[in-house]
Amino acid sequence: MRLLFVPALFVASAALAADLPTFARIIPVEPIAKKKELLFSDDFSGPELGKAWGQVVPIFTLENGAMKGTQMRWDTPAADGKPAVVGHQAVVGTDVPTKDSVIEFKFKFAGATGVSAEFDDRKFEGSHYGHICMARVTPKAVIITDQKEGGMRNDIYEMKDPSKKEERAKLLVGRSATFPVTVDSDKWHDFVLETVGDSMRVTLDGKPVAFLNSPGIAHPTKSKVEFGCMGKDGFFKDVKIWNAEPAK
Repeated sequence: MRLLFVPALFVASAALAADLPTFARIIPVEPIAKKKELLFSDDFSGPELGKAWGQVVPIFTLENGAMKGTQMRWDTPAADGKPAVVGHQAVVGTDVPTKDSVIEFKFKFAGATGVSAEFDDRKFEGSHYGHICMARVTPKAVIITDQKEGGMRNDIYEMKDPSKKEERAKLLVGRSATFPVTVDSDKWHDFVLETVGDSMRVTLDGKPVAFLNSPGIAHPTKSKVEFGCMGKDGFFKDVKIWNAEPAK
C-alpha cells in the first residue's frame, strides 16, 4: 500500500502534541475499499425529498436538482423566560445499514461553512444519540472523527466541567484529525468517503486528502447515514452509498 504523508492537526492540547499517533498523518494513495452492491442513490430529480429521507435537524429542501441544507438552529442565550438554544447544523438522514461502505456525493458551498457525512446507530447506547463516526469538509479543511470513542462517548460527552478539560483532551487524542485543504465555494466538488474496519479515507475531487484509523470506526452496525450542513446554504447532489469490502 502506497502512503501519502501530509500534515494533520489533531483535536488535542498543544502539550499532548508529542503523543499524537503518526498513522493519522499518513493517507493511503490507493482506495482502501472495494465497492460491492449499490445500496442507495438519489439524484434529487423529483419535486421533493423522497420518503427514504428524514429531517433530523431541519431544514433540507430541493432546488434545481440538488438537495439544499440550511442551518436553522443557532446559539441563543436564555431570555424572556425562554431556555437557551444550542446551535446545531441541519441534518437529514436515511436508514441504510452498513458495516463497510463507500459514500459518494457532489457538494457546493453557497454560504455554508461545512457539509458532512455521518454514521449513527440509534440502538447503540454507549454514545450520545448513537453517533459513531463522521467526515466533514469546510472551505479550509477535512475533518474525520471517531465519535463513538471520542467526543460523543457518554463519559466524555458529560465532561462539561472546565476542570476536566485536560482529562478530556487526553481521552480525545487520536480520535479526530484535521487535514488542510482549499475548497472553492463557487464550484461543485466530488466527495468520496471510504469506511473499512477501523479506518476512514476521504478523497476530494479525486485526490486523497484525509485518513484516520480509530477503534470506534469499526462499529459493526452503522444503521443510519446522515448528511449535515453548517450555515446557509450547502448543496448536495448525486448521492450514492455502496456496500464495500477491504481493497486488496
